Amino acid sequence: MEKGQALILDDEADIRELLTLTLTRLGLTVHAAATLGEARALLGRQSYDLCFTDMRLPDGNGHEFIELMSRQHPDTPVAMITAYGNAEAAVQALRAGAFDCVSKPVDLNVLRNLVKTALRLRAERVPGGGGAEPRLFGDSPAMQRARATIAKLARSQAPVLIYGESGVGKELAARSIHEQGPRAAAPFVPVNCGAIPTELMESEFFGHKKGSFTGAHGDKDGLIQAAHGGTLFLDEIAELPPHMQVKLLRVIQEKTVRPIGARAEIPVDVRIVSATHKDLARLVDQGDFRQDLYYRINVIELRMPPLRERREDIAPLAERYLDKLAPEWSITRPRLAPDALAALNAYDYPGNVRELENILERAVALSDGDVIRADDLQLSTRAPVGSESPPPAAASAPPPEEGGALAGAQRVGLENYIDTLEREAINKALEECRYNKTAAAKKLGITFRALRYRLKKLGID
Repeated sequence: MEKGQALILDDEADIRELLTLTLTRLGLTVHAAATLGEARALLGRQSYDLCFTDMRLPDGNGHEFIELMSRQHPDTPVAMITAYGNAEAAVQALRAGAFDCVSKPVDLNVLRNLVKTALRLRAERVPGGGGAEPRLFGDSPAMQRARATIAKLARSQAPVLIYGESGVGKELAARSIHEQGPRAAAPFVPVNCGAIPTELMESEFFGHKKGSFTGAHGDKDGLIQAAHGGTLFLDEIAELPPHMQVKLLRVIQEKTVRPIGARAEIPVDVRIVSATHKDLARLVDQGDFRQDLYYRINVIELRMPPLRERREDIAPLAERYLDKLAPEWSITRPRLAPDALAALNAYDYPGNVRELENILERAVALSDGDVIRADDLQLSTRAPVGSESPPPAAASAPPPEEGGALAGAQRVGLENYIDTLEREAINKALEECRYNKTAAAKKLGITFRALRYRLKKLGID
């Protein structure tokens, strides 16, 4: 392991001795202090790549040391040493700015992984030492605040819970946290908790051993093991069923997993970043989400703003997406007419950035020529944000369990039927034209651009 300088702050001599011996074996030069005053004196003489502090000190506490380091040495990661099972103290330390927590008795594997991760932060501080450009685009105050928060979160190992509506870029935020942090070279494993069948969840998350159940023809690593050394992104975490909430809590607390059919637990080193569009606190109050798990994943909260709260980003986002779309579709770069730009700026985007991209993609496909006009956008007739139009009378809406559900089912059924007819017509035209897309588009009476859009929409290869 690459050499570095470490400072240990603990009033117990045996703990100082144990940590000094262990860290020295890991290649670190170690200095130890028994009090906050001694630590201040050492910090005045030299800088450190990593610090450890106990919670209780003779002349203060660990939180004071973390605050001191945040003010005077913000680039130095500080790990808090906590009593085994004291989850509350660990959460408080992480919220105060601790890089990570390690519990007594200190596990050598956990300590080794922590040191490796912390030393990668030092590599980022030297020229050419890494770091990634942020993925999130936009210069609005809301996005500037989000990116600044992400930059701070990237330097910590604390669990993060990302809140935001569908389409705001929660996964992009999670990837930015990963790529700007010391785990950037390790895997980023995204998991949609709502997309895995309940009966397969345990095997998918924890893996299994050969013969552990019918169909287990070989050993298989789970998603958590796949993220070892990196970041596990749990999207739509509110969809986790109760039995998986219990098991995930154990992984976070013990930093181990046990594959189905295995006799022993396997150490894992992963950072947990979660995301949801639901109100988890309300789900906890309703008994639909475990309070102890919520407490552990919501150490630091990041809210991603909806597009309607950063309207100054709409035009640049639209232009950027058109820049990307033109070479992908091998077309002349389309231009937004003033009325189209005005319509985009007025729309409230219930689907956020993802909806903006879909609107533009559809407009490019269906517009005539290289200028996109307001009519090409086919925006819904809903009133834009700030409209004074009164809502429809409540009496005009059918009860959701009767007319609303029936109308929704009929609409979905009709859309599926139309898609089926469209797919059949396109496949037939492609076959008759020997899969020449230009000829098929002409036969169907649509532009080549419109055919490409429909092929993508319908998933036709």
